[in-house]
Amino acid sequence: MSIKEVAARAGVSVGTVSNVLNRPHAVSAANRERVQQAIDDLGFVRNESARQLRAGRSRFLAAVVLDVANPFFTDVARGAQEAADAAGLVLLLCSSHEDVERERRHLEVLGEQRVTGILLSPVDSSPERLTELLTNRSPVVLVDSQDPGRQTCSVAVDDVHGGRLAVRHLLDAGHRRIAFIGGPNRLQQVRDRLEGARAAVAELEEDAAALTVLETEGLTVEEGRRAGARIAQLPARSRPTAAFCANDLVALGVLQDATARGVRVPQDLALVGYDDIDFAAAAAVPLTSVRQPRHLLGRTAAELLLAEAGASTAHEHQQVVFQPDLVVRLSSRHRRPRR
Repeated sequence: MSIKEVAARAGVSVGTVSNVLNRPHAVSAANRERVQQAIDDLGFVRNESARQLRAGRSRFLAAVVLDVANPFFTDVARGAQEAADAAGLVLLLCSSHEDVERERRHLEVLGEQRVTGILLSPVDSSPERLTELLTNRSPVVLVDSQDPGRQTCSVAVDDVHGGRLAVRHLLDAGHRRIAFIGGPNRLQQVRDRLEGARAAVAELEEDAAALTVLETEGLTVEEGRRAGARIAQLPARSRPTAAFCANDLVALGVLQDATARGVRVPQDLALVGYDDIDFAAAAAVPLTSVRQPRHLLGRTAAELLLAEAGASTAHEHQQVVFQPDLVVRLSSRHRRPRR
């Protein structure tokens, strides 16, 4: 079925049908109705590939995230989808699985497909790596990551402050042996949250506190369970009484391991996670977590991306940074006596 057959059926020119499909505001209501009726009668489906070739750009936004299985990124994508819907676009979601080569391939294919723009949570956010990633045919906005070189727009949360909030809370509860659990260290989010944790410990004046760093291979429930087992193997006198995890999935894994071993949370091990995904509040022991505005992150990033893609003049990159909040629940409410 071709556009010519639609035109013949509606009794209008091919140009009128094209305008109805691409610039409906330029066509009278009567002609729009006749063309739409012909489309419905004939079952016409437009050739999007041909339209894309003419326009030089597709009607897709894309998001390349670290792990699509992580509910945090699902919520970010929902926010981005809201902005895409308002612009009449479709959002494509890709997962790098924290693998730089997979990330590169995704960006290459998306660039070849001339997507309107790409939301990217980079595996490696070093300036050199970002310069390499941003040589793309489509505009790119970083989400959940910052660009120190201001080569592109970015939307992120102050993770250093978030890490400080989490560990300050544990210190105020009387804990002096605290574990930081998360990795890999190449992720900027992990490094920033650890920096905040260390800052909170350094700010403690009256007592010395120890921060044990347990790096994981990923930010998953399974890695959290493994970290929980590593904590259990430490000598009792040096074993952490609290843990700040780089995300909620890791914290839930630590909680699972603790439950299996009969370790009481929070009496024997207090836990704080990060992101405040829906599962945090629904856990067997509701999880204290540093809340990120997940939906707002995605929507704001997509709006910046659409603004850049539609800019007719030079675009000024924006660096948006939101502040996190600490949501205190049962997993850290037990106050430990000072020793």
